[in-house]
Amino acid sequence: MVERSPSTSVRGNSVLNQPFPEKFDLLNQPGRRLLVFLRHSGCPFCKQTLGDVAAARAEIESSGAKIVLVHMMDDRDQAKSFFARYGLDELEALPDPDQELYTLLEIKKGRLSEYLGPAVWLKGAVCTLWEGHSPGMPQGDVSQLGGVFLIEGGEVLKSHFCKTSADRPDYVELTKVDSISQRRGSD
Repeated sequence: MVERSPSTSVRGNSVLNQPFPEKFDLLNQPGRRLLVFLRHSGCPFCKQTLGDVAAARAEIESSGAKIVLVHMMDDRDQAKSFFARYGLDELEALPDPDQELYTLLEIKKGRLSEYLGPAVWLKGAVCTLWEGHSPGMPQGDVSQLGGVFLIEGGEVLKSHFCKTSADRPDYVELTKVDSISQRRGSD
């Protein structure tokens, strides 16, 4: 059984009090998007995340959300090839090698224990030995943690901030918005 981390609901735009910068204008456009912030490309947990997203893709998309992969790779072709291994190469991908969007949405960088600690090693053994997500050469900041955001028209509806590099959010649960009042930030 996969242990999933709970999500947090962000009402209104408490993380971001302005439109996304022009280079990320796609996120201000109408429509619901599930932003999946990846760790560095050599990380086994990044690969596990892509596998989890691929497995949940049909259910995520049936909720009306489009998946957007946010990554730290400079080379778009290399990123597309990396995502193709998981059947995700036709998804929208936003390169963020300078981590501007990570910073804007306050996705933290981990302490050593949060990306290489004992609990992470145990989950890493499962990830690499049993699931086959082998580590590779890091491309991106190895201390950067991941996160997931459900946005609509530039507004953050829900979020999940990974506490460790081994965190596994419930992507489908993050696409569920209980009511119009939750979407508009009122009680």
